[in-house]
Amino acid sequence: SARVSLRLSSRVLWTLAVTQFGEGLLLRNMTSKRRNNGRAKKNRGHTQPLRCTNCGRMVPKDKAVKRFLVRNIVEQAATRDMTEASAYESYAIPKLYVKLQYCIACAIHGRIVRVRSVEGRKNREPPKRPGRPAADKAKTGAAAAAARK
Repeated sequence: SARVSLRLSSRVLWTLAVTQFGEGLLLRNMTSKRRNNGRAKKNRGHTQPLRCTNCGRMVPKDKAVKRFLVRNIVEQAATRDMTEASAYESYAIPKLYVKLQYCIACAIHGRIVRVRSVEGRKNREPPKRPGRPAADKAKTGAAAAAARK
């Protein structure tokens, strides 16, 4: 078995596995590691690049690992001091909203995502969120809207 690279057009370079089969050659596609090839592009051709928050590397938008960070501007220890010293009775402390976008290397290095086994990669369900009971997950769509009213 050998590998042969074929240039079918100016942009596409196909790598095929070639196996000697009797007197002829058998061409077969290389196996792919992920069914989406590590991207969420699907019929788009090109996506805009963005910069990794950690290292500054250019990453396609659909390939980047995106996390939305929402936290209080004031740390937990100082919130009680602020509420006691505040002239207002009910003052809502502002929050910090940051969208973090990582390249795959930084996401793995910073443990934002983990390397998964072959069987683990087939699992497409989102990971369980800490601090949320299973009953909240059952409320979706109309049930969640009715609960808010």
